[in-house]
Amino acid sequence: MLKRSLIVAIVLALGAPTAIAANAFETVIVIKDHRFQPDEIKVPAGQQLKLVIDNQDATPEEFESHNLRIEKIVPGNSKATIRIEPLKAGEYRFVGEFNEDTAKGKLVAE
Repeated sequence: MLKRSLIVAIVLALGAPTAIAANAFETVIVIKDHRFQPDEIKVPAGQQLKLVIDNQDATPEEFESHNLRIEKIVPGNSKATIRIEPLKAGEYRFVGEFNEDTAKGKLVAE
């Protein structure tokens, strides 16, 4: 019984993972040649988002957005999924931290 209560305490401390809503708006951003494609994405405001980052470069990239409070390293030749809570209408900029001169983009919630 002690083990079970310890597990419950750890889950409560760390926060239980939340599922991505079935009606989440999904969009894909490709990283290729150290650039985001597309570099501007329009998404619906007020709806949960599922953002798939497809890094087609051989090197890792860090997807970072201060507005969205996201930092996610995506290894080379791999994908990562980021769940984003519903956004208010507006522009949310992001960069590839490892290649900020070329990897820039924005997400527009409308």
